[in-house]
Amino acid sequence: MASPDRRAFLKTLAAASVATAASSRRVLGANDRVRVGFIGIGLIGKRHLLDFQAQSDCEIAGISEVSDERMDDGVTAAGNSPARFPDFRKMLEQPDIDAIVVSTPDHWHALMTILACAAGKDVYVEKPLTHVHREGEWMLDAATTHKRIVQVGTQQRSGRHYQRARTLIRDGQIGDVRGASIGAFRNITPGFTTPVGSPLSPAQWDMWLGPAPKVPFDPARSLYHFRWFNDYSGGQTTNLLAHEIDIVQWVTGEIPARVAAFAQRRSLTGYGETPDVLDAIFEYPTFLASWSSREVAAGGKGGLEIYGTKGTLSINRRGFEITPDKALTPESQIPRFTQPQAEEGLVTYRTEAVRDEGYDQVRDQFQPHVRNFLDAIKSRQPPASDLASAHQTSLACHLANIAARVGRVVRWDAAANAIAGDPEANALLTKTYRAPWDRELASVVKVSRA
Repeated sequence: MASPDRRAFLKTLAAASVATAASSRRVLGANDRVRVGFIGIGLIGKRHLLDFQAQSDCEIAGISEVSDERMDDGVTAAGNSPARFPDFRKMLEQPDIDAIVVSTPDHWHALMTILACAAGKDVYVEKPLTHVHREGEWMLDAATTHKRIVQVGTQQRSGRHYQRARTLIRDGQIGDVRGASIGAFRNITPGFTTPVGSPLSPAQWDMWLGPAPKVPFDPARSLYHFRWFNDYSGGQTTNLLAHEIDIVQWVTGEIPARVAAFAQRRSLTGYGETPDVLDAIFEYPTFLASWSSREVAAGGKGGLEIYGTKGTLSINRRGFEITPDKALTPESQIPRFTQPQAEEGLVTYRTEAVRDEGYDQVRDQFQPHVRNFLDAIKSRQPPASDLASAHQTSLACHLANIAARVGRVVRWDAAANAIAGDPEANALLTKTYRAPWDRELASVVKVSRA
């Protein structure tokens, strides 16, 4: 039986679900201050608090954290004594809070966004959008039903040089896109063995777990290191690939049709269970993309490169460069071993070289993304990183992890919204929340397990 507090919260959500957008929250004008509550003040959560604080029309109205240390840190950084909410649901009940920023472990992103939408709040939610694919459908249901603005934390979309690169590619500057490669490499052997910050207490553990399966209290699983456990995250594939594959799909407008992936965990003996090496290939309708993640060998060129029939675009948060291909004839590129290589004369190129650099991720991506969200709240126009396209970005990441887990190619059937002909892989698109969070989810959206 639900507790009195839970019944009260569900009653609040039920009331919000039948309210109109105008009656569920105050209508903000262009000059109004937006009152924002923050759930999670970890590494990226603290960054977001500072970036929202830097906006003149934003007020830090509340902070929710299970970590006492991080709660104190957030309140101190805010500087205006915002209200403290050990239980985020109490924050959602505040009628004078306009928007919520969700910077929690991945397994909380969907449910907190859904409950915030039902409570009449707009949401800025960190990537990866979801822990499993079906959660994105539930989020879209809640955001659409309650007419909420949801901005996803793929901040590169708000970067001017990313926007310029997208325009150049779409205008044919590098020709027809036929490939993309993404890599992230470092060496952390033998793995993490020390908790980050002050560990949670056993009393805070149940709230930290939330909808995830119940396991005994384990400080190694929580702050920061949650990323290396399958119950809470998808490792570096959802953590890092999400940013770059988002740009690939934003530029091309395509989603993968087939994905193959292989993964191993052989060298890391510290916290976690996610792979220390993973390689994936994505087949899109008109090009191929690859993702390579290594946690145990730092060599190699990381980042994002997009390959076209005229040249290559390399891009990161500091800038981009287009390297043109030489306009060589096919015949001149045949290897010759018994006579001199044919001379092409004056070298020409298939496109123009372009370099655009000098950017900073906080100044030129993080803060403009926050600004875009606040402007979207007031205009009620879609934000830069909309929920529907972020759902497709997460799909690519999930398919790579699923392919690695089942050990075979998975084929995405977009019409059926399912992995074709593979019940085992298809089952990994969804999950069941732990009680009572399963009931709170079901109080807002219709949960499909198919």
